Amino acid sequence: MKKLVLIVFAIVSVMGGMAQKIKGSDTVLPLSQKEAEQFIKNSSMARVTVTGGGSGVGIAALIDGTTEIAQASRKIKMDEKMKLKEAGVSYKEVIIANDALAVVVNPKNKVSNLTREQLEGIFTGKINNWKALGGDDMKIVVYSRETSSGTYEFFKDHVMNRKNFALDVLSMPATGAIIQSVGQTAGAIGYVGLAYLHPSVKAIHVSYNKGKTYIEPSMATAVNKTYPVVRPLMYYYNSKDESKVKKYIDYVLSPEGQKIVEQVGYIPVK
Repeated sequence: MKKLVLIVFAIVSVMGGMAQKIKGSDTVLPLSQKEAEQFIKNSSMARVTVTGGGSGVGIAALIDGTTEIAQASRKIKMDEKMKLKEAGVSYKEVIIANDALAVVVNPKNKVSNLTREQLEGIFTGKINNWKALGGDDMKIVVYSRETSSGTYEFFKDHVMNRKNFALDVLSMPATGAIIQSVGQTAGAIGYVGLAYLHPSVKAIHVSYNKGKTYIEPSMATAVNKTYPVVRPLMYYYNSKDESKVKKYIDYVLSPEGQKIVEQVGYIPVK
């Protein structure tokens, strides 16, 4: 019990009674954790807690007033805008970084290149064997984030052209779980934010021009905009809380904060 108290104290820190909660996207989670950690070190008056759960979870918390900042890997939806309006919440959006969304397979998989159309076929269930894509005669095991995830929404919008996921797609509660599952399953495929790439998985080179060119997801290809699946990462907050969150957000957008963005594995906006 003493250990738990010490760990919580070390992560949260003490800050003159002014607490800030950041909640939402698992993609943004590792970035917010690093930013908050350094922000706390720089300011003895700071107290910040960071939790994940998905973009939808963070925005829901902003609506009901249980978080100061909702971290999101997708734009706020129309129904969420309506709920915020009904709750009397005037919100502001700040883009804090950009992210390349990487499609990953098991390292043993022979397939390294896929077109957007092929990805759509895989995730809608029309293509279910790697043999059809030049790989081994092996069933494709598809992993996805759950529907509350902003990464799920972005992938559906920008890779699948709003088509529905196949019924047998395995929904995972966190990005780390996708990395682990794909790394352990020979026929697996999934998608993760750039910062989550790990040697236990292989990133697919993606083509958005029907196979003329295939681009690897990386910091360099995201920055020069040759990689086609890039998205903004956002903070949303209640306008009434601006004075409370301004110092932290200003820090994230500062040169020091943007260096952390790059260190974590995302693309700075400044």
